[in-house]
Amino acid sequence: MRRGDRSRPEGQHLPVLLEEVLALLPPGTGQVVVDCTAGWAGHAVELLKCVGPAGRVIGVDLDPENLRHARERLQAVGFPFALHHGNFAALPEILAREGVQAVDYLLADLGMSSMQVDDPERGFSYVRDGPLDMRMDRSRGRTATQLLATISEKELALALQTLGDEPEAERLAAAIVAARDRQTLERTSDLARVIVDAIQPDGGKPWRLHPARNRWHLHPAARAFQALRILVNRELANLERLLQVLPGHLRPGGRAAIISFHSGEDRRVKSAFRDGLRADWYAEISEEPIRASMQERSSNPRSRSAKLRWARR
Repeated sequence: MRRGDRSRPEGQHLPVLLEEVLALLPPGTGQVVVDCTAGWAGHAVELLKCVGPAGRVIGVDLDPENLRHARERLQAVGFPFALHHGNFAALPEILAREGVQAVDYLLADLGMSSMQVDDPERGFSYVRDGPLDMRMDRSRGRTATQLLATISEKELALALQTLGDEPEAERLAAAIVAARDRQTLERTSDLARVIVDAIQPDGGKPWRLHPARNRWHLHPAARAFQALRILVNRELANLERLLQVLPGHLRPGGRAAIISFHSGEDRRVKSAFRDGLRADWYAEISEEPIRASMQERSSNPRSRSAKLRWARR
C-alpha cells in the first residue's frame, strides 16, 4: 500500500495495535474474552488462538454486515466462540445470554473499519458518493440525511465542535442548514460539496498528498463526517454506558483495553478509568495512552490517531 493511502484493498483489514493488545491482554488457555467491536475479527481471531479449545471468545458488533465475515474467520480457528449482533452498551444482557457474569479480558476498538468506509452505500466516506446514511446498523435509527433535515443550526454547530473538533463549526453549521433548507442533502457528495465550498470557496484541495512532506492534509469534510457518524450512532452515549458497567463484569485480575480515535472518546475512557481507580473498582490503570509505532503508522494509516488505554480489576 502506498504511503498516504486511507483505505486498503477489499478484505485486507489490519487490526490496530494488535501486538500491543496481545501483549497487554495475554489471555491464557481456558479464559473468556469479550471483543466488544468484533468487526471482521482481526483482533478476535488472535485472541481465540490464545484461549484455545478450553476458552471462549464472545464477539459483539453493532454492524450485522460484519458478523458474517467474522464468523468465517473465527470458524477457521476451530475453537469455541459466540457472536452477537448488538450494542456493547448492552454488555450485561449479552453476557447473561451466554451464561457468563464476568470475563477475563475485554477489548473495544472504537474505530471504523476500512471496509465500512470503502463501501459507498454505507455513506461514511466524504470522497465516495453514496446515500448519506452513516448508520452502523441499517435496520434501525435515523440516517444522517434524516438527522440533518431536523437538527437546529445551534445543535449542529455544537456537535461539529465537540464531536469533530471542527474549528469552523459555526460557519459549517450555517452553510449546511442553508443548503438543507434549499434541498434535502441525500448524498455524501452533496454534503461534502457544501463543506468544501464553505471552507474553500476558491476550490483548493489541501487534502492531497503534499509532495515534499509526504503526508496527507486533512480533507475539509473529515471532521464533519466524523461528528455526524458519532451523532447518528450515539457513539459517546454507548461508550459511557460500557464504561459504567465494565468494572462489574471483569473477574479479579481481569483487564480491559479500549482503543479510541477521537479526543472525546479518549477523555471519557481516561476519566472513567481514573474514577474507577479512586473508587477501588480497578487495581491499576494506564497512566498514558499507548500509541502505534512509526512502522505501524506507516503501514496502517488508520492507526495514526489510535490511543489504547487499559485498566486491571
